[in-house]
Amino acid sequence: MTDDLDDLKAAMTAATPAPDPATRAAHLALAQKNFKDLQGSGAAARPSSDRPASGFWTGVRTMFATLTTRGGLVATTAIVAVGIVVLSPAGRDLLRPQDLTLARPIAEREAAQPQPVPSHPAPAPASEAPVILMDNAASAVRPRHAAPQASQTLRNQGLLSKSAAGQALTRPAPADRFAPVPEPDTEAFANADDNPLKITADDPVSTFSIDVDTASYAVIRKALTGGALPPIDAVRIEEMINYFPYAYPAPEPGTTFRPTVSVSPTPWNPGTRIVQIGLQGALPERAERPPLNLVFLIDTSGSMQDAAKLPLLVQSFTLMLGQLGPEDRVAIVTYAGSAGEVLPPTPASDRATILAALQALSAGGSTAGQQGLHQAYAVAEGMARDGAVSRVILATDGDFNVGLADPQALKDYIARKRDSGTYLSVLGFGRGNLDDATMQALAQNGNGTAAYIDTLNEAQKVLVDQLTGALFPIANDVKIQVEFNPAQVAEYRLIGYETRALRREAFNNDKVDAGDIGAGHQVTALYEVTPVGSDAQLTEPLRYGRADPAAAPSDELGFLRLRYKAPGADSSQLIELPITADLPPQADAGFAMAIAGFGQLLRGAPYLGDWGWDEAIALANAHRGDDAFGYRSEAVRLMRLAQSLSAN
Repeated sequence: MTDDLDDLKAAMTAATPAPDPATRAAHLALAQKNFKDLQGSGAAARPSSDRPASGFWTGVRTMFATLTTRGGLVATTAIVAVGIVVLSPAGRDLLRPQDLTLARPIAEREAAQPQPVPSHPAPAPASEAPVILMDNAASAVRPRHAAPQASQTLRNQGLLSKSAAGQALTRPAPADRFAPVPEPDTEAFANADDNPLKITADDPVSTFSIDVDTASYAVIRKALTGGALPPIDAVRIEEMINYFPYAYPAPEPGTTFRPTVSVSPTPWNPGTRIVQIGLQGALPERAERPPLNLVFLIDTSGSMQDAAKLPLLVQSFTLMLGQLGPEDRVAIVTYAGSAGEVLPPTPASDRATILAALQALSAGGSTAGQQGLHQAYAVAEGMARDGAVSRVILATDGDFNVGLADPQALKDYIARKRDSGTYLSVLGFGRGNLDDATMQALAQNGNGTAAYIDTLNEAQKVLVDQLTGALFPIANDVKIQVEFNPAQVAEYRLIGYETRALRREAFNNDKVDAGDIGAGHQVTALYEVTPVGSDAQLTEPLRYGRADPAAAPSDELGFLRLRYKAPGADSSQLIELPITADLPPQADAGFAMAIAGFGQLLRGAPYLGDWGWDEAIALANAHRGDDAFGYRSEAVRLMRLAQSLSAN
């Protein structure tokens, strides 16, 4: 400690060059710029909450600006450092990394004048003398075993000085003392237990809301290519099946969509059948589509710094801009510690302005998601015009940790905005703190879609190839209800859609919200049914029957009912279709069943018997069909990865 004090005393009394007003002004301007850059919003933002104009750290900055001698600057730095060490845990957040950016001019001044490096005693044990390492996302004092690259990163950002006095305060411990500090895994996924097997005589009616989301498949791919099996709750089989296009017949001219039903042998159980229900939405010409009002609501909090988050997000939205027309308009709202509009409504043709706003984004601060949603909807309301479609597109890792005191109130708020015509879609980025459950809830309440983007190829699929379907609804509140015939079907189960189940009475209630179909969208649902008399029946027949089998048509497996609303309508329309055993399989039904098997293997479903990875891979390979972009081939590769990881 004596050597350190001597070094500090020597540094305080050392001679320094005469003050240079021009250099001092340039350094102060740089410090002010750094201070603004680390607030979580761009310089053009109009914050919705005011920052105090005075306070302790304002005085510290003023003191730095007015002191010009080297000794005075070092002395002030020492005082601040002592304050950091003695701050209690409750008060350590008073020191923010942006307040330390004022040290950068000191390092630059000393770069021109070499300083002697003092010698130091042997490092103390790891439990002593913590090294002060500042995280750009949140101010905190980290223990000495923090990752060694952190200090270099902070020096590159100007947050740690290279001066002699600074080295005394922040000298690293030997390399073997350092160990990476793992980030806590706070991921949460929206899912439920597998749908149970239903006995037709007891419960002949199945009702659910359609789903066109695909987030689950991309999360599974990210996990498998990263060398790990996905969490079971991340596996939503309906989203895996709906990730792929199928060869459904196009709707007749003038109709919204066309239902198609087929029946196939079940690959994992010869004694059962797969009933496949497909919906194909109509796809209008681009010239016929209405103009768009898009509000990009972008999470710029500290958790978005990873390369797979904010940088990928900016690249993804850049791809999307090429799909917009001159009548479309774009606004950008960001949120971190507070929300701000960084780009007012701008014609999509002004690509240079929009790209500049995107590329200027940086991450930092906490995640005030609710505040950002409120401001995004306010901007969307200001953009409203006759005949236009309004969408808020939320891009985030889902880490809403500020402002969600009442999640139900937020859902109700989004539902009200949905009813007013502004829909909400959610794009997820990154892993580790992905709050899939919140993202799914927001998208479902906002009549939008939820997707997960892990690569630029996925951004191409979601924001370019499928953009029309994601942004232009052709049918709202689409519900499916199937009544199975107990004379023909002993048992049945719906594969997937656990989070979309509806009560039977909700089917005819037009006030109950359900899923939506966009232009050109497809929806696929699979039931596994067990014919009466099959050896595959898992339950014993009732001794005393509850229904008269002769009362139902003997040649029907069941009866399909669909309800949907035209966009903006209050009343639904009904489509009815019988399901018979002689309906031929779809041309690519085998691939849909292979993906259903893939999902069930990942979830450990109990209905597959001895059917396993080899059979799933062979079935998918045999039914890849037309695979223009390689999505189906990629699925086979993922199955092989999952097989190898499962063996370990």
